[in-house]
Amino acid sequence: MTLQRMDNVGIVVEDLDAAVAFFTELGMEVEGKGPIEGLFADQAVGLDGVRSDIAMMRTPDGHGKLELAQYHSPAAIRDGAHNPPPNTLGLHRVMFAVDDIHDTIARLRPHGAELIGEVARYEDIYLLCYLRGPSGIIVALAEQIS
Repeated sequence: MTLQRMDNVGIVVEDLDAAVAFFTELGMEVEGKGPIEGLFADQAVGLDGVRSDIAMMRTPDGHGKLELAQYHSPAAIRDGAHNPPPNTLGLHRVMFAVDDIHDTIARLRPHGAELIGEVARYEDIYLLCYLRGPSGIIVALAEQIS
């Protein structure tokens, strides 16, 4: 049996509406939104009494997807630092290719985005940056310049 594809990346957020607004401003589209609860949810994630709301976001090309989830029960927990540095072990960032990195940063700032470092140039190929978005999510941006 072979792997078919990577379906999505799941991210737990504190405020689903704020996260949807952030990723919509980035250029993603809401594919679907709704409540998740019941025995299947409990069994799938290994928790009891799951009640959550999710939003499935997709990139304009339809290939990349994020599943944003806000847990109501059991409540989401913080494990460690709220804003871990980029070199923390484990899943910690999602990267997107953008047409104009400076415009994208400017559009995301009203949604709480903050640069972690600065916009850096990698040779004459890319402009790159890391920024922190809703719920401390690290979002990397890359603009191809050649």
